[in-house]
Amino acid sequence: MDSPRRQKNRIIFLLLLGAIAAGVPGTLRAGDALPFAPGERLDFRVRWGIIPAARATLRVLPMTTVNGVPCYHFVATARTRPLVDLFYKVRDRIDAYCDARMTRSLFYRERRLARNEKNVTVSFDWKHRVARYSRNGKKRAPVALLPGTFDPLSIFYAFRLAVLTEGGEIDRPVSDGKKCVMGKARVIRKERIRVPCGTFATYLVEPDLAHIGGVFKKSRGAKLRIWVSADRRRIPVRIKSRVSVGSFVADLVSRRFPAGPGEGPAR
Repeated sequence: MDSPRRQKNRIIFLLLLGAIAAGVPGTLRAGDALPFAPGERLDFRVRWGIIPAARATLRVLPMTTVNGVPCYHFVATARTRPLVDLFYKVRDRIDAYCDARMTRSLFYRERRLARNEKNVTVSFDWKHRVARYSRNGKKRAPVALLPGTFDPLSIFYAFRLAVLTEGGEIDRPVSDGKKCVMGKARVIRKERIRVPCGTFATYLVEPDLAHIGGVFKKSRGAKLRIWVSADRRRIPVRIKSRVSVGSFVADLVSRRFPAGPGEGPAR
């Protein structure tokens, strides 16, 4: 069992992966190409305060199938740096599978590859409209799903289908297998920011944390902010949080795209 201190540290390193779930999608305009495709890779440097703490990566793997249904395969990984490994080693991976039309999730898995073993799976049973959660083989009661529900990672990619405008609000259902809620987010304003990967024109988006549990729920004045590139890619350029156990910033350090639509950083 992790100590309270280690549980708090783990929260910081997983915020990049899990907090993406607070983002919520809008609607892609007819005729627009998807802003992502298999072969995309986004790499982030995560700082806890002033301490370089971890690296995180978001990838789109080749198309596959789940129970015969064609789907996207998204992967998020987090890995602590060697110095941090000395007191708290993180090797975490999330796999998410979303139907090829990007309308709902099909399967979700979260694995802890260091320290105490953790293997969470969530099956989205659309025939019965329930999510079935299991952790290390121990199952929970099924949770009813809202139409068009996404898992905590796929919803980030669905978010990238949104048409963002200053002052706009967007929402979409999301489920981690333990509950299903309507996530909401507000587009605050346009901002131009510099990160290691370049200078970008972005939209600043603030997710509503009302339904986010854990450290967000326990932290007065907690905030989560996501800067999304104001181009066809709609990639996260910076993710920043403020919570009771500390703050983190995740900056985009490199990106790789397959051939297709999209725009580079503003110069």
